Amino acid sequence: MAKIAYILLCHKDPEGIIAQAERLTEGGDYVSIHFDGRARSGDFNKIFTALSANPAVTFAQKRLKCGWGEWSLVAATLLAVRAAVGAFPRATHFYLLSGDCMPIKSAEYVHALLDRDDVDYIESYDFFKSDWIKVGIKDERLIYRHWFNERSHKSLFYASMAAQKRMGLARKVPADLLIQIGSQWWCLRRRTIETLLEFCDTRRDVIRFFSTTWIPDETFFQTLVRHLVPEYEIRTRTLTFLMFTDYGMPATFYNDHYDLLYSQDFLFARKVSPDATELKERLGQLYVATGVQFPISNEGRSLFQFLSGRGRIGRRFAPRFWETESSLGRERTLLMVICKKWHVAKRLVDRIRNVAGLPAVEYVFNEASTPMPDLGGIQSTLEKRTRHRRALVRMLFDYWETDTLVVCIDPANVDLMQDFAADKSTVRLLEVECEFSDEYLIGHARRVGLAGDHTPQEVIDRLLPTIRYDVKFESDKIRDADFGSLLRLREAAPSAKNAVALAAFLDISTEKAREIAETPHLFAD
Repeated sequence: MAKIAYILLCHKDPEGIIAQAERLTEGGDYVSIHFDGRARSGDFNKIFTALSANPAVTFAQKRLKCGWGEWSLVAATLLAVRAAVGAFPRATHFYLLSGDCMPIKSAEYVHALLDRDDVDYIESYDFFKSDWIKVGIKDERLIYRHWFNERSHKSLFYASMAAQKRMGLARKVPADLLIQIGSQWWCLRRRTIETLLEFCDTRRDVIRFFSTTWIPDETFFQTLVRHLVPEYEIRTRTLTFLMFTDYGMPATFYNDHYDLLYSQDFLFARKVSPDATELKERLGQLYVATGVQFPISNEGRSLFQFLSGRGRIGRRFAPRFWETESSLGRERTLLMVICKKWHVAKRLVDRIRNVAGLPAVEYVFNEASTPMPDLGGIQSTLEKRTRHRRALVRMLFDYWETDTLVVCIDPANVDLMQDFAADKSTVRLLEVECEFSDEYLIGHARRVGLAGDHTPQEVIDRLLPTIRYDVKFESDKIRDADFGSLLRLREAAPSAKNAVALAAFLDISTEKAREIAETPHLFAD
């Protein structure tokens, strides 16, 4: 009978990971865990303490800091796979999962399906001939070397690629490989895994090539399995059910989706919300049940497309099932930097990105030209961003695959602050108090259209007290709102005091907070 080593890549929700590992091993299988090196050490320690005594659980030899689209995700997978191969000699199959996955069939059903055919399950389509990539760069993923992350260092990512193009540095793919592409979620037999690992050890040129490609988790395993395994032993499909919204983001499943998931021709589903405790409990009970018959209707994707279409043409009769949860998520933390001097806030969040490693977006609700990822159009105008603000911020969390996000907001937007503060997620606010010279306020008046280059000095003199009062009024309004987690960074305060506020706001060490607080010229005009 099939014995599965589940390769679990995760970065959050330690309680969920523990429950998942206990559930899977209770079904007679194994689990090998890689917990992202960027995640909290306390969360990993909680997982390790709970599971280290379980003989059916092992851990990757080291924790890599992973980034979406980077080779680090493949490297982390290989580490967890090697750990599983060594720890579980009886494992016949290796199944890649994320921490957001849940079984939608019983262990009995899963084992029977894998026993039925001696094959590997992995999506793999011709990279250059297929239309698997719908948006974004294609050939450039392979032919140029990518040392920067498009999500966290967008300008450097595209500048590096443009420089290579100008200098004619396009490279060829390894001559003996036919590059394939497909979903990263696969299930491979033991002999395929062992052959693949041996190939990795001997073909360092292939590792070097893929390590500087973009989004290699969609090409590396897909290419090597096709290269190493006869075609008749491959099923070009994933056994993990996932769907995407209108905006190209993974749909999230909640408590009312049990019947939908139960009837799909897949073994697992991704992504299940950490808040969907009832769904997780029901699916957990299903996994260890025996004698269950599964009527397969497989209507999930067609239902999804039907409801999406009705929404586009104004005939949606009920909320889309994947949009029923309006919260950002209980497990997430939104950090709002509030500052009237936009350039100061931008300088601050850039430093936060570099020192604390947190994703950040600047004045997303105030400045139309704010650099934004392509989220399918919801980000295209300030009106859309504001109207769909929670959906937008949820998608930004998903885009960066993070539980913590920093955003900048103008002090005038107290209503937005209050809306987010009322969310189930953790929300902290940092008000940056700046000194305002007359010269700055005059420039501000010109930027917002209250004055022009030829406005008489006497008019400006009468405007200045009003503008200064307006700035103070906004700050008072924020304080009157009585936010539960409001901290302050003051231009007039010493760096040591500001570091205390930053450490509490960002939940980082005092040393890192002081490094941010001592940013040269932070408050300069």
